[in-house]
Parts: sequence; structure tokens; C-alpha cells
Amino acid sequence: MSVIVKVLPAAARYLFDQPVQITVKGLSPLQDVTLTASLKDETGQLFQSSAYYRADQKGELDLSCCPALNGSYKGVEPMGLFWSMSASKQFRRLLKKNVQNPLCVDIDVHDGHDSCSQLLTKFSHERWFMKEGLTRTPVREGRIRATLFLPPGDGPFPGVIDLYGAIGGLVEYRACLIANHGFATMALAYFDYEDLPPTLEFMELEYFEEAVQYLQSHPKVKRHGIGVIGISKGADLSLSMASFLPEVKAAISISGCITPTICPLQYKGLIIHPLGYRIDGLIQTESGAFDTAEVFNDVKDPKYQHHIIPMEKAQGSFLFLAGDDDRSIPAVENVEEAIKLLQKHGKENYEYHIYPGAGHLIEPPYFPVCRAAWNKLAGRVILWGGETKSQYMAQEDSWKSILNFLQKHLNSVNNVRSHL
Repeated sequence: MSVIVKVLPAAARYLFDQPVQITVKGLSPLQDVTLTASLKDETGQLFQSSAYYRADQKGELDLSCCPALNGSYKGVEPMGLFWSMSASKQFRRLLKKNVQNPLCVDIDVHDGHDSCSQLLTKFSHERWFMKEGLTRTPVREGRIRATLFLPPGDGPFPGVIDLYGAIGGLVEYRACLIANHGFATMALAYFDYEDLPPTLEFMELEYFEEAVQYLQSHPKVKRHGIGVIGISKGADLSLSMASFLPEVKAAISISGCITPTICPLQYKGLIIHPLGYRIDGLIQTESGAFDTAEVFNDVKDPKYQHHIIPMEKAQGSFLFLAGDDDRSIPAVENVEEAIKLLQKHGKENYEYHIYPGAGHLIEPPYFPVCRAAWNKLAGRVILWGGETKSQYMAQEDSWKSILNFLQKHLNSVNNVRSHL
């Protein structure tokens, strides 16, 4: 009997954030094997993982119940081959630029506990970012530079704006994954893209207000309010939008500060400056990456209170997500101060999750964990932190929290208003 790898449940298209069950049949009873997974990104960068297993008495493996004995991970980890992948070159992060094509993961089965031993079989598994029927439309309206993803059907759908951080450009993969779950999601660029400013010198909130108005006016988008999700620099922009723009009913901050970062925020004559930095807090680690968690001035210090975004003015709700091993910013401290501020003003419009052992880059689930990468604005490799399994657990749990939060605040029956 030949060795066969199967991915369950059977589907025409597997989405990237969808967990799967991997089985292997046709092995000898109690046979030792090595499973490897590998993919290449659009630049040709290789990501790979491996794990040692032992077949059962029937010569079968089911990764949903069989423990890995060693390798990139240990124990029962149904999706371990995916989230434990690491780049073959240091400080590389998996980025998906063309979301209309899948990432192909090659799964190989080798005899014995050695990935260089006899190849028993191999299987190619495609993981897609857009489900069938989802549409992708570039947006070039006024100053707006974005991509809008719409679910299949007539709608109207709850609207969401997605903001990434200091990576710049137009990042689409999280936006389309959110859209797969029934949201009209717009990935919004705000620097280093087409005719937008090449660097972050200041942020005009009016640009983001224009994006909100565009999305709200779309015939397939509900008009009762929109959501905003941001990570890192995008997180403080998300908080700013919720604080000043009444149309924002749900704001998600992932690994963010409660003050503007990198550059000042401007809105209708008001200017809020960044918290400021202490260069003596910059620490270069043995790997060469820089730990910047201690660089920021203390957000708890009363003399810096005027730098804090006035979240108490928000008409919507907040979701704060942070890891306690974030080595890029003091994320947990910022969540704690945000809660204090909201409680001081009698607000209960917030939820939060602090993830033990997780770092800065909390991506959608099953993305390979990345602890450090090149930061173009900083001109150096920045340490993000995070222990591999803890990071994966944070990514899986936070994704559920994100989707539930958006559903709760944007798609409730009581909030829906007709376009008529």
C-alpha cells in the first residue's frame, strides 16, 4: 500500500485562516517518520518546519491526535507544521502581496526521524486568502489609496478599515481574510505607496476621515457605523479615528500605543505630538536586532498626559490586544493606561486580552511566527519578541476575538439601518 497524505475536510479551496486535519495512511505499524512543510513567498524566500512522529498500530497518523515527538514543535498540534515554519534566512517575515493567488505548502513524509532520509510521499496544499465570490477593487478616490474587498451577495455588509504599521505600502492579506467572514473591508495605505508621502512626517486625520466617508457611502456597506483595525502604528491611528470620528463604532488596537507614534497627529487645527523617546533605552541584542521596548518615555508620567489620544470622546467601543513579551513597544502598559483613562471617565466600552509570552507581531492565525525583522523607518532590525507557541496561541485566540468583536458591534440587528 502506498503512503498517502490527506487534508480534511475535503474542500475546493482552503482559506489561510482555516484549520485543517492532516492524516497519513499506508505506513508500517509504529513506523517512525518525519513530516516537513515548506513554502516559498513571492520573493523566493523559503519557510519550513519539521516534526518527528510515530505511526499507530494501523500504520496511520492523524495530526489532530498524534503527538509530535520532537522537531519544530512537540505534542499534539494539528496546525503545528504551519505556524512553526521559520525563514531560512534570519529576520525574514512572511508577507503576502498578491492575495488573488494562494500560497502552496509542500508536505513531505520521510522514513525515520531524519528529513534527509527516504522520501515516502509528498503532497501540495494550497492556502487561499480570498474565498470564491469575494471581489477585490482598487480604490483611487480623492486622496484615498486603498483596496476594497466585498463578500459575495448584494449586502449591505458592515464596513471595516484595515491599517498596518510602519511597514508602509498597501497591505491586503488581513483585510481580505476579514472580508471572507462577511465584512466589507478596505485595506488603507497611508504612506510609502504611489503618490502618498514616502515617510511619516505627520498624520492628517482628515485623510482617514475621507476614507471613512467613502466606505460609508458605498451602496454595499451598512451606514450605521464602521470598524477600524490597526497594528503597531496602525493601532494608534485606529484609536485616533475612534476618538475623533463619530462614524467609527468599533476600534481594534493590536500591539499599539495610546499616544501618536513616530509623528504628530493633526486634525482640524489640533496637534497631538508623539510621546518621545530616550535613545539610551535602545538595546542591541546578541542576534543583532534592537530591543526598543524601553525607548519610549513613560506614558504613566503626568507630564506626558497631553500626548494621550482622548479615547474618552469615542462613541464606539474598543478592543485592545497585546502580548506581554512585546519588545518593540510597552504594549501592556499602554493597555493598562487606556483602561484607567476610560474608567476615570465612567466608560465601560472596552475589551482587552493580554497574551502571555506573545510579542509585537500578532498576525492572523497560522502565519509563521516572526520575532524580529527589518524596519524601514528605523533603518535597523527591530526585535518584536514572542515565544513561538505562545505567539501562535495569541494569533489564533485574537483572531476569534477580532471577528466576534466586529460582529458584535457592527452587525447587531439593533444597529442596522436601511440605505433607503
